[in-house]
Amino acid sequence: MKKNPQNGSAKPRIIRRANHNVTRSEFPKSALKVLYRLDKAGYQAFLVGGCVRDSILELHPKDFDVATNATPEEVKALFGNCRLIGRRFRLAHVRFGREIIEVATFRASANHDHDDHASDHEGRILRDNVYGTIDEDVWRRDFTCNALYYNIADFSIWDYTGGFDDIKQKKIVLIGDPEVRMREDPVRMLRAVRFAAKLGFEIDGPVIRAIDHHAHLLPNVPAARLFDEFLKLFQAGNAERTFDLLRDHGLFREIFPATCEELDRDADFMRFTRAALRNTDRRVEEGKSVTPMFLLGVFLWLPVKKLAAVRRSEEKMSESQSLALAAYEVVAQQQRRISIPKRFTVPMREMLSLQPRFEFRRGKRAMKLLDHRRFRAAYDFMLLRTEVGQGNPEVAQFWTDVQMQSAAERAASFQLRPQAPGKKRRPRRRRRRKASPES
Repeated sequence: MKKNPQNGSAKPRIIRRANHNVTRSEFPKSALKVLYRLDKAGYQAFLVGGCVRDSILELHPKDFDVATNATPEEVKALFGNCRLIGRRFRLAHVRFGREIIEVATFRASANHDHDDHASDHEGRILRDNVYGTIDEDVWRRDFTCNALYYNIADFSIWDYTGGFDDIKQKKIVLIGDPEVRMREDPVRMLRAVRFAAKLGFEIDGPVIRAIDHHAHLLPNVPAARLFDEFLKLFQAGNAERTFDLLRDHGLFREIFPATCEELDRDADFMRFTRAALRNTDRRVEEGKSVTPMFLLGVFLWLPVKKLAAVRRSEEKMSESQSLALAAYEVVAQQQRRISIPKRFTVPMREMLSLQPRFEFRRGKRAMKLLDHRRFRAAYDFMLLRTEVGQGNPEVAQFWTDVQMQSAAERAASFQLRPQAPGKKRRPRRRRRRKASPES
C-alpha cells in the first residue's frame, strides 16, 4: 500500500521519454495547445489521469485532463475561450468548438480550520477548495494507475505512487488507506469496478476488503451523481463484466435493490438481463447509439411486472394500464438510489406498457402500434424477451415482417377489410349537445 506523505514532500520517479511509449500523436491539438501555452507562460503543465494510463496501454485515449500550478483565474486570463465552473472545486474549461479541455489547479490536503473544506459524519468530502503543489496533488487522486503526470516540458512521466508498474502488472491499487479513502468518497468503489472491467485489471486485495466494509455507504451519495456513474458503468462497452463485478462485491444491491432481489431468485430474469447487457456491449462495439432508458427498463422489468399483477388484482384495468402504473411506482422507489431524469423515465414507462399490445395482430388499433413514438424501443425490448424464451417467436416474426411490407400487404396482415374502389368513408358528424335548462 502506498503511504500518503501529509507534508507532500515525496519526490517522483521520473520516467524519461526513451523509457515509455506515450507519444504526443495520441493527444489532440487542442490539449497540446493548452499545455504549450501554460508552459510558455511559466506554469507547470501536465496531462494527468486516464489519458496517460490509456496511452501506456495503447487504448487510444478520449478524455484529456490538464493539471497545472496556475490558478483558475490565471488560466482564464490566458484563454479567451475559457470559463470557470464548479463549487466543490473550481475548474477551468477551455473550449475548442465542441471539444472541452478541463484544466485543474493542483490540490493540497485540507488541514487547517480556515481551509475551504467540509465533510459529513461518515467522512465523505462535501467541499474541497484547497490549492497546492504537484507533490501534494498526487495524493488526492484515487488509484495509482490514474496518478501519472505527462510533463509537456520534456515529455517525461512523473510517477509518485508506483502507478507505472501497477499498470504493467494490471492491478487496481488505491492511493492511501483504502478504508479512509472509501469513506471520503464511496463512489471510488464504483470507479474501482469500472476500471477493472474496462482495463481487464484485478482489484487489489486491500481495496476489495474496503469495498466489502463500506458498500453500505453508497446510498449516502447524491442520487444525481450515482446516475452519472451508472452511465459510465453500463454504456462504455463493458456492461456485462461490470455487472458481474458489481454483484461480486455487493455493490449492485446498493444501486438496484429491487432488481437484485429478483435476480437472486429468478434464473429467467437473470438470462434476460445478461442478454440485454451483451446487446448493449455489442451496440457500443459496433458504434451504434445506446440509451440508458432501455437498460433501466430491463433492470426494472420484473419488479414492474410483478407489481402490475398486484394492481390488476386490486382494480379493474388493462395489462398495459397496470404496467404503466406499476412502472411509475417502481421508478419512484428507484429514484431514491439513482436520480433518473424524466427524459428517460417517461419513454421507459411507455416502452414497458406497450409490451402487451404486441399480442394483438388484428384491426386498426393493432396496426396503429407501428406509429407509436416508442414502437422501435418497445419492439427491440420484445425481441430481447423472445430471444431468451420469454416471448412468442411467431409474434416477434409477425412484427418484424409487417415493418417491411407495402400498405396493401400490411392491411392484409392486420386483416383489415378492404375498402371498395372509389368509395370514401364519410366523416362522422358530431351531434350538437342540447343546452341544459340551467345554461
